Amino acid sequence: MEVDKMDENEWKYHGEGNKSLVISHVQHSQVLRFLKYPAEEIENPRQTSEEAFQQIQNIVDFSKNVMKPFLGEKYVHHGEAVKLPLDFVRQLSSKVQQKRPESRCDKMMDTFSGYALCLPNLTKLPDCHFSENRSPLCIEIKPKCGFLPFSRHVTKEIKHKVCRFCMHQHLKLANGKWKRLSKYCPLDLFSGNKQRMYFAIKHLLEEAQNNLKIFKNGELIYSCKDDKDHLQDLNELAQHLKPYFYPANGLINGHQSTKAIVSELIQVITAVLLSSSDSCRTGDNRKVHTSEGRGCCEASLLHRDMHRKGNTCLPKDCVLSKILQAQMLDNLDIEGLYPLYKRVEQYLEEFPKERSRLQIDGPYDESFLEKVRNCPSEDDGTVEYAVGKVHQYRVAMTAKDCSIMIALAPCGEDELLEPSLEIQPSKTRFAYAVSILDLDPKPYENIPQQYKLDTKIVNYYLKSTQAREDPSAQNLLLDSEACTLLFHPV
Repeated sequence: MEVDKMDENEWKYHGEGNKSLVISHVQHSQVLRFLKYPAEEIENPRQTSEEAFQQIQNIVDFSKNVMKPFLGEKYVHHGEAVKLPLDFVRQLSSKVQQKRPESRCDKMMDTFSGYALCLPNLTKLPDCHFSENRSPLCIEIKPKCGFLPFSRHVTKEIKHKVCRFCMHQHLKLANGKWKRLSKYCPLDLFSGNKQRMYFAIKHLLEEAQNNLKIFKNGELIYSCKDDKDHLQDLNELAQHLKPYFYPANGLINGHQSTKAIVSELIQVITAVLLSSSDSCRTGDNRKVHTSEGRGCCEASLLHRDMHRKGNTCLPKDCVLSKILQAQMLDNLDIEGLYPLYKRVEQYLEEFPKERSRLQIDGPYDESFLEKVRNCPSEDDGTVEYAVGKVHQYRVAMTAKDCSIMIALAPCGEDELLEPSLEIQPSKTRFAYAVSILDLDPKPYENIPQQYKLDTKIVNYYLKSTQAREDPSAQNLLLDSEACTLLFHPV
């Protein structure tokens, strides 16, 4: 990238989350990720340029030195921090503003520091040749947490039965975050059972929320649209996908067309998620198992018999297995972790200079990774044990909030590909690549908020299920923090 020759007209709006905004190059497979700040801070930013650079460098270091060893070299693209001309950044910000969704405009793109994170555009497969009417596809999935907590510190039995995602749906619905409950359950996706995975992906397509997006040649063609009928959305998606799965015009039509095309897509996604390049090369079919109790959520709509037949069983090196193993570093649950966080806080009050040695704020280097990997299994009462568990929890939280990018390109019979880059679960032969994104370090300071949110999610779910079972309890379905008890004289 020649930063002195940057032209805002060569870049376009790509997408954004809560903390960053992404633009992509119109020709090259390259994206720039900018930090975002509340609109009122743009004129008087709280962070200096050096602090903004350090925040981006921390993302690079955490992805490269911590998450990559857990998730695998082939899945993680850490990118690099780049310094851009301020004029270019400001002109770019003005250009993309009109493309941004209104719901995201409470925050603005960083236009004061000039720093951004440069990454490959993982919605494309740059090395593949494809026809004009069959551009590369990319499916982005945010799978969320794939297991039930098994910690003895859990105080509410419901957490051993119903997964965090399914419980959180009820609170989000009550708060107006979403208009409909998602039927997706992460435990079905992580089960390794193709039938359960099929239903999980089908439910993601029906209610995408923030957990699924589909791109065609780098352009977003399918995502959450809360005001639209999902059947209409699926019909539109099927029209985009038809050339990939049914290239001959008129081969399949009408309602069955949408159902059949979506089914083909789900089969391809499932096959990619279960693919393992190591096993492709060596024929090694090693599996990763977790106990049945951790792999089945009682809120899932799938029949109990299917759950019993579909214990978690993932190929050892598939992307879901790698993510699940990193997630399970959270082996205490937030209820067991929070007292250790308070132990660290108490220690730092007495010895504030120790913050650097304990690497509370980084640097995210080999030493930090060693603290995560070599934490003792038993609590010896030391601050070192507490810090090790806190660091493990932060890695697990990053894995619980990451995104999987599946890039696909149809390829002809005469194209020769590495076995690990090719898949053909249905009619079409695809070249594919799998990557893991959104691997930012989770702030140490957010642990108390996570503890409060966990309590709120569980309590609300228990109240909402009680209200459904007992209609007379409907009026009790209130946020406990908003309740006031009034005593009247008799």
